[in-house]
Amino acid sequence: MSRSWAELPPPKVAPLGGPGGLRALLRFLLLAVVIYGLMAVLLLLRLGEMPFRKRVLSPAIVQLACKGAMRIYGLPMRVRGRPMHQRGAIVANHASWLDIFVLNAAARVFFVSKVEVRTWPLIGNIARAAGTVFIARNPRDAKLQKAQFEERLIAGDRLLFFPEGTSTDSRRVVRFKSTLFAAFFTPRLRDKLWIQPASVIYRAPEGEDSRYYGWWADMTFAPHFLKVLAARRAGGVEVVFHDPVRVADFADRKALAAYCEEKVRAAVEAGLGANGSSKGA
Repeated sequence: MSRSWAELPPPKVAPLGGPGGLRALLRFLLLAVVIYGLMAVLLLLRLGEMPFRKRVLSPAIVQLACKGAMRIYGLPMRVRGRPMHQRGAIVANHASWLDIFVLNAAARVFFVSKVEVRTWPLIGNIARAAGTVFIARNPRDAKLQKAQFEERLIAGDRLLFFPEGTSTDSRRVVRFKSTLFAAFFTPRLRDKLWIQPASVIYRAPEGEDSRYYGWWADMTFAPHFLKVLAARRAGGVEVVFHDPVRVADFADRKALAAYCEEKVRAAVEAGLGANGSSKGA
């Protein structure tokens, strides 16, 4: 019996040493300066009672920091389409912890993330400072999650979340869960909100496993993080922003989730089919 993609062993991570170790150390230090500098600026914003400025300036500062982080990683990024300006949320496929930097660099948004991210080194710090909505992926907490979403949407925050509920090997899009779409169908919000699908397409460095940037199953964070920092050659990532759609044009959360999944999957499959990497699954 053949194993599913999630059960296949991930690409091997070469031991750090020599130039790779030096690159990783230098990039880590630069990344720490950028992220902790961001936290200091956001802390200053929070010292004053300026909720509107926090909502407007925080995403802009985070976007600037993440653009800097992408340069430090040495990962070229291409963006097609534009992030929406309407109220609501962007939804994207989830391939890696890198998505946080990629999508924050491409759009001014507030992320919705699993609660475990709060404790991740560097990334957890930037997530907390940037006003991320942390949720527990537990069906018993569905009502609480819906309430959290409604509160932020009413405040005017533009959110970004991953309906797959898990990250993948970067080579596929798995089924979108509709649970998190429920808040958008609240009577007082439904006619005011829009949803924009976005596709994130990673391309591995030449000669590397095509799943190079994927982060899934029981892979641990630190080795993958260091691998990216140590890489001599980078691949690339493309973000495709699809046309936003009105929530009110869909019958229910399941119909909206299915539509977004179809749009995201089509662009990922087209992008990988035309420009996929060489080795691997």
